[in-house]
Amino acid sequence: MQLFPCPFCGPRDETEFHYGGDAGNARPDGVDVPIERWADYLYLRTNPKGTAREIWVHMNCGEFFVMERDTVTHKVLSSTALGGEHAA
Repeated sequence: MQLFPCPFCGPRDETEFHYGGDAGNARPDGVDVPIERWADYLYLRTNPKGTAREIWVHMNCGEFFVMERDTVTHKVLSSTALGGEHAA
């Protein structure tokens, strides 16, 4: 098991968290968005090897945050509340 740092509750078991998606993948807004743009949003990912910024939610407290982690080593580099507060 791995410990993930919740910016609100501190280190917790990874089973308490749910992945929310890539940070920075902005949802298209408006009703006149071309279908190709929706397909890009839903299905296309760069899937880099190395550092990734991801949205996570801690299911116990219900708070969303950005976690930066290495996709190769699984080491968590930082955990930041969406409001700007920071935890290591």
